[in-house]
Amino acid sequence: QVQLVESGGGLVQAGGSLRLSCAASGRTFSSYAMGWFRQAPGKERERVAAINWSGRSTSYADSVKDRFTISRDNAKNTVYLQMNSLKPEDTAVYYCATYDSRWWDLTPSAWGKGTLVTVSS
Repeated sequence: QVQLVESGGGLVQAGGSLRLSCAASGRTFSSYAMGWFRQAPGKERERVAAINWSGRSTSYADSVKDRFTISRDNAKNTVYLQMNSLKPEDTAVYYCATYDSRWWDLTPSAWGKGTLVTVSS
């Protein structure tokens, strides 16, 4: 059974940076695409970034493009989300997710419990 554990959330001032980590276990990490999602209060969950199995291809929501970077270390079974130039509207619970595919072309099959990111103005 796949397990995903996020870490790295917290309180940061606008303009600051945070790096989220997601440690995966339970299957061969390097064979599957990964994604980061977020859900703000009163809003639907949205995909922020995704990365394919090898790490060579990525995708970003327009709202975070050029500010966030997704990466993965297949040797450590970990995916990261580097968040720079944070804005108050980035405040949300951030979730790590995995796909049953090498690409992010399906609905995620497993989710972490989330980590809260709060950006103060």
